[in-house]
Amino acid sequence: MMRPARRTPLGLTALLLLTPAILAAQPERAVQLARIDSVVAAEMARTLTPGTSVAVEHRGQLVFARGYGLANVETNTRASAETIYRIGSVTKQFTAAAVMQLVEQGKIGLDDDLTKFLPDYPTQGNRVTIRHLLTHTSGIKSYTALGPKFWNESSRIDLSTEQMLALFKDVPFDFKPGEKYAYNNSAFFLLGVIIEKVTGLPYARYIDEKIVQPQGLAATSYCDDRAIVPHRSAGYEAVAGKVYNAAPLSMTSPAAAGALCSTVIDLVRWQRAFDEARVTSAGSRDQIRTPATLNDGKSTNYGFGLGVGTFERKKVFSHSGGINGFASWLGRYPDDELTIAVLTNSGGGPAVRIGELVARVMLGIPLPTIRDLPVPPASRKAVVGRYQMDGTALVVTDGAEGLEISIGGQAPTRLLSQGNGEFRPQATPDISIRFETAAGVSQMVIEAGGNRMVARRGR
Repeated sequence: MMRPARRTPLGLTALLLLTPAILAAQPERAVQLARIDSVVAAEMARTLTPGTSVAVEHRGQLVFARGYGLANVETNTRASAETIYRIGSVTKQFTAAAVMQLVEQGKIGLDDDLTKFLPDYPTQGNRVTIRHLLTHTSGIKSYTALGPKFWNESSRIDLSTEQMLALFKDVPFDFKPGEKYAYNNSAFFLLGVIIEKVTGLPYARYIDEKIVQPQGLAATSYCDDRAIVPHRSAGYEAVAGKVYNAAPLSMTSPAAAGALCSTVIDLVRWQRAFDEARVTSAGSRDQIRTPATLNDGKSTNYGFGLGVGTFERKKVFSHSGGINGFASWLGRYPDDELTIAVLTNSGGGPAVRIGELVARVMLGIPLPTIRDLPVPPASRKAVVGRYQMDGTALVVTDGAEGLEISIGGQAPTRLLSQGNGEFRPQATPDISIRFETAAGVSQMVIEAGGNRMVARRGR
């Protein structure tokens, strides 16, 4: 069992003492922080999110770290900058860094076959490399895309590695390795298994000993429901206008794909260590931040466990996370020396939305002008349908007021046409959606949080 998370050295008390000095020296900062407060409050109210924590580091200085709402609704415990949340898929960049540490030691090669480490894995005639796993280009079926077989039957049970692998290893590949990009939790689960094979250490212990402790990430650990963890948040979900406890999830399922817990302060500290090449070499850091190249020479918007994109023409390295009861986002704007971490305790929490709104505040970028242009009936009919992305259903309908989209069974929101084939959901206008056809299959291309995602329409 993992030890309880250690208390972070730079606590909320120190931050509260620090903030007045910062504001006295920089009056304009007070305006920014007030706007951040307003943004967070509005998004929490809109999405019925009980608790949120936000941290901002700008030009090497932690300028903002604050909690909002409740970390635990039943005990009326307030959220703070020290509140610990599940971070979901933000875990993937920790896993990628661990792999690159082993690459630097000569224990793993990026172009090594998966079967070098797991000789019995059925690759079905395909050659799958470590690089394919890191970049979501392997074609292996993602276990979170198995629908009820995973979410209703397996996700709540503590499964062994062998039992987890049995869920997806014999399922036909979605495509040939390197042919496409498709977000893949199975790939990162496999990377965790490989780390264990190579080092002889459980994944949780490797991350703790080789990354967490050396970088002083005192509140970061593998999520363990049995451990006593001070400041840990409970997880929730909003359904039909009410807040409920989140559905249970065994942490054996996300593993190296999404099983870490942390605070916003630790995530900012992690980002700084990563930027300064204290986790890996500078060369490995840059490889992690380099978009993958597909077999046809096209580039993706994803490196090794990390999204690589732009936001309002600003370069951004980012990743979001969504796991039962929690949503997260960590973004780094390198040219502006800006890092933003957002953690929420709602599975439908607006972590990405808050992160991007905070970025706008910090970078002086105005809110986007959202248009609502008319869409011809034939164009509306062409995009109506049910799309799937990593086990999540996205349903586009043509309602009385125009196109609407429902994501994961949530209440529908209008799709507002911006012209030139671009749409934005009315409820989350920072998300850009386009509809296109690839290899004869209609798909929805989503740009959010600096990441590019694809949902394919069912036949």
